[in-house]
Amino acid sequence: MSSSFNGSGFNDGGADSFNRGKRPNQGLNALDRLVSILSKLPGVGKKSAGRMAYHILDADPSYAGMLAEELAALHQAIRRCSQCGSFTESDPCPICADPGRDHSIICVVERAQDVRVIEESKEFRGLFHVLGGLIAPLEGISPGNLTIGQLMNRVRREGVREVILAMNPTIEGDTTALYLQKVLKEFSAGGINGDIEVTRLASGLPVGGDLEYADRLTLSRSFRGRVKV
Repeated sequence: MSSSFNGSGFNDGGADSFNRGKRPNQGLNALDRLVSILSKLPGVGKKSAGRMAYHILDADPSYAGMLAEELAALHQAIRRCSQCGSFTESDPCPICADPGRDHSIICVVERAQDVRVIEESKEFRGLFHVLGGLIAPLEGISPGNLTIGQLMNRVRREGVREVILAMNPTIEGDTTALYLQKVLKEFSAGGINGDIEVTRLASGLPVGGDLEYADRLTLSRSFRGRVKV
């Protein structure tokens, strides 16, 4: 999913996938329609959607009402942070507005949910920037579809000294990381902010992993990313 940016902030570019304004599967009963809608959620198949629907049906009606109220108010309560592109109830988000964070470091991620994952680790105290997707030419997603221009504006405006690339180690993630590395090095060579350090999260063997079950690419990354002890 890609995101765009205008003068007022980040805009979600994939929200029309559920055909807003149209009621799907009008020939089905209410339970079947709910199962159909729930099955469109990421990682949820028809069986899981059916279990969710029957759980809601078996629960107290107040639970279904509370769930419906929260879903109905979600888009009014949650918006994109105009600075980093993460989801928030206030603008700027609490992370961008926190003076205790290190504003000289920006961690670049693909999606807003990646911010929460990294925050839960409690290992990073800098700022974030959500790209809204990854470069994928076969899917028609180019650098212009991402918030790379806004990232460069932040680097220039906020005097950033380090940019951490936290994309997944996939073909699209590697392509996006290489492009950002090139753009940031060219910007750094201009001498406006001095040298900007560009780093990427280490990848390799997981904690508790077994060498016997590691694939070739994972082992290759592990050797290239080895550290001195």
